[in-house]
Amino acid sequence: MPGHTENEITIAAPLDLVWDVTNDLENWPRLFSEYAAVEIIERDGDSTTFRLTMHPDENDKVWSWVSERTVNRAERTVRARRVEPGPFQHMNIRWEYSEVPGGTKMHWTQDFAMRPDAPVDDAWMTDNINRNSKVQMELIRDKIEQRDRERRTASVGAN
Repeated sequence: MPGHTENEITIAAPLDLVWDVTNDLENWPRLFSEYAAVEIIERDGDSTTFRLTMHPDENDKVWSWVSERTVNRAERTVRARRVEPGPFQHMNIRWEYSEVPGGTKMHWTQDFAMRPDAPVDDAWMTDNINRNSKVQMELIRDKIEQRDRERRTASVGAN
């Protein structure tokens, strides 16, 4: 049975700010705690091909892969897939954004399957992604809400 996860969080900030911050790939190492580096390989319209490199894991292994990400601001969606799937047979991700009372809801859906020779199976990876998505979403929420507070304070002070 392939892996499937769905995680979401509400961020007390305007949708445009959430969109801009979460789709600024070059700043992902400052937004996510797990990424050490992002290298942009190619931009083609709304699609970007890039390499993500993680911080070393508990065994000092550094994981890195190439992904392709296509944004659709009008529909408030992003589709991504791993071009170099590594231990995955495939990994497809969909981000959805919507305005809700109190801010912006960000919803992540991940569909994947692990290779038969991968060090972990689909069930293990599902649990891992669900745990990590919660941590990363909370970090993103906190950073964007802080940025929104600073932005509002600066605009009040400018008036």
